[in-house]
Amino acid sequence: MQAKSSELMRNHLPNATLLKFGYPKTLIQEGCHWAVLVRPAQPTLGSLVLCSLSGETSYGDLPPAAFAEQGELIARMERVLRRFSRYERINHLMLMMVDPHVHFHVLPRYSGARRFETTEFEDKGWPGLPDLSSTHPVSEALIEALRDSWRSAANEEGNL
Repeated sequence: MQAKSSELMRNHLPNATLLKFGYPKTLIQEGCHWAVLVRPAQPTLGSLVLCSLSGETSYGDLPPAAFAEQGELIARMERVLRRFSRYERINHLMLMMVDPHVHFHVLPRYSGARRFETTEFEDKGWPGLPDLSSTHPVSEALIEALRDSWRSAANEEGNL
């Protein structure tokens, strides 16, 4: 996967869904077809959004290259989040009822609670459906910690 710097190579106007989820402030990684964002409302510790950079509102309308890049990003997201939040399960939710552009909510799931700094993140829906109404606002420190974890994983994989 060839990542591009959002400052240097962004050649797209962000769609409304990207902006809704805090782009570019919450950006962790931007590829050619997808952006990995820290979810501004955290139902569980380390919740992310994988958002298409296109204006498409139908998953099936994405180009074939988007699916290949998505697979690479999902693999890295799961590795990073396994270390970061020690999840027991992970949910990739494609809801698109409110925010129309193609995107997935990526939610680490766990029994018990996880702590980041002074905030305790309990998975209130465990072991059932995730509770998206019970969230914590994302902090700058959490965004930076997730970026650092992403960079560490990329360095280990040899493709920052």
